[in-house]
Amino acid sequence: MNQDNSQIYRTTPARTGKMMAIMLGICIVGGVIFFSMWDYWISEQPPVVAAMSGADDHAAPAVATGKTISYDLSFLESADFRSLTFNAMIDEPGVNPTIEMSVGDKVIFNVVNDGKSFHSFGVTKDTEGFSGIIPGSEIASASNPLKSGESGSSEFVAGEEGTYYYICTVPGHREQGMVGEIIIGPSQGGSSSGVAAAPTGVSHEFTLDFVESSDFRTLAFNALPGEDNSNPEIRVNSGDEVSISSTNNGKSFHSFGVVSDPEDFNNVIWGSEIASASNPLKPGDAGSTTFTAGAPGTYYYICTVPGHALQGMQGSFIVE
Repeated sequence: MNQDNSQIYRTTPARTGKMMAIMLGICIVGGVIFFSMWDYWISEQPPVVAAMSGADDHAAPAVATGKTISYDLSFLESADFRSLTFNAMIDEPGVNPTIEMSVGDKVIFNVVNDGKSFHSFGVTKDTEGFSGIIPGSEIASASNPLKSGESGSSEFVAGEEGTYYYICTVPGHREQGMVGEIIIGPSQGGSSSGVAAAPTGVSHEFTLDFVESSDFRTLAFNALPGEDNSNPEIRVNSGDEVSISSTNNGKSFHSFGVVSDPEDFNNVIWGSEIASASNPLKPGDAGSTTFTAGAPGTYYYICTVPGHALQGMQGSFIVE
């Protein structure tokens, strides 16, 4: 019996070429995906991981003041794209404006891309680069940026004094000029540290009832303006326990809270609320609250129903 010893080919040059083309395509697609997500691979660890590792959280305020600042920023570019800035070009008034605020204040950034390139936004304490972005302050990202004409908003509350920076987080844009300073000063509550005293064990009780004029144009606590005990000033020490009881002696709806800014009724502090604007006290209803006075400073007790504080339902709450 004759044995056939001829060579057998398992594939052909055409099939080999096709396989090599497929492998090259896979490598190219993988490379594109990897480098398109470059800022993700080199980004900082998630906040929860940072917290577990003991990293500082500069976004957490020591004592929230309740004061809110709104700031508008726009991304701008020079005609040759070599100079990138916020709000105005280099050497023009208003370029990269410095924002000044106090520990515990909140700033809301409203950002719009008025350029032709892609941009993204964030706040960092790092003096250079585009990492270390404080969670909650970011708008878009380098891998998913704002396109021309797009906009977004974010919030930032600083927990310590110092200099922070708002930047474009697209790599290289900060170095081309898209960076501004945020100067965080001490709390305006009268304490350089902005920190409340430990509980003193001292308790105070106050009665603050809602009253209205017959035409509903004037609102106040306890008595109308010009009468005794109208909007009485309250003074306590930091760390004191404060109990407040309120009865709605009017015909409208009312709610109570202590705030840092009497025009900002959305930021009640220390858990001092009685009812709320969305679930207020009806005429004849009563409520009470007990809380611990925070950092020293001048605060205000108000009716938190929108507009009522401006009509007179507010008084000073002094913490010494």
